Amino acid sequence: MNLRIRDMTIEAGAAATSWNGHSMVGVLKRVLLCSPVEAGWHKPECVSHWQELGFQHPIDVRQAGAQHAALCHRLEKAGVEIFSLPASADLSLDAVYAHDACLPTDFGIIVLRPGKANRVAESALQRSFCEQIGIPVLGEIVPPGTGEAGDMLWLDSRTMLIGRGYRTNASGIQQIRELLSPKGIEVISAPLPYGPGPSACLHLMSLISLLDESTALVDLTWLAVETLEVLQVRGFSLIEIDPVERPTLACNVLSLGGRRLLALAENQNTNERLRRAGFDVQTFPGSELCMNGSGGPTCLTRPLSRG
Repeated sequence: MNLRIRDMTIEAGAAATSWNGHSMVGVLKRVLLCSPVEAGWHKPECVSHWQELGFQHPIDVRQAGAQHAALCHRLEKAGVEIFSLPASADLSLDAVYAHDACLPTDFGIIVLRPGKANRVAESALQRSFCEQIGIPVLGEIVPPGTGEAGDMLWLDSRTMLIGRGYRTNASGIQQIRELLSPKGIEVISAPLPYGPGPSACLHLMSLISLLDESTALVDLTWLAVETLEVLQVRGFSLIEIDPVERPTLACNVLSLGGRRLLALAENQNTNERLRRAGFDVQTFPGSELCMNGSGGPTCLTRPLSRG
């Protein structure tokens, strides 16, 4: 069976040369994306659901496509190999935020069960894709558990921090703990704030982006004291976003490794803080692709391999 890497095809066996997890900040090598077209942003029957799915305004697929192309360009310039999730009638508009449906580990993927019902089908599709390129399945989250990878941060290769909120519940966290504990992985639960309420997309990674092994970008005002203490005890230096840029997803920054970051062009103040801290910040515009559906650079990308 052939799989697509953007507009090219490769044999499935040739893709299975490397995969891993356990890092948010190693050099990004391979990533899975789902473009707006593959997520159905051009289909009237999908677009008609924009409001009930929590999008801020009707879809402009042309602008979203141009912004997704800019994202791909930045990734390619950074040397990242891009895989593309095939289109499916089971996908909703949210599928463009490809990060959430599975959790890669060094032992295989954990197939998640999203807390947002329209996203559950993404998990089966990503599972099938990963199996086709040679990534095994370590386990899966089953009812009543829910879990989305936007709530899951590798603090180091042996420690995972998981946000407990409306998308990831206590049962989901416990199931992940039971899968990873025998592998020597500590799983820490982190409480999330009420924020805009259950209908909004508030993940742990809405409040924390790891930049390198010892630095985190944070939305300090919204972080729980308990979570802040976890970061401080582990020696993380914190860079705070400009709070004015919270609505434009300033805290959502993707580490490319080697102190290189990919951020949204709209967040000029926060990006300047990162540059002053010594990071190489590359940007792309996200007014339609990101802000409309509340998903930034980390949400759009499902890393499959870092080095």
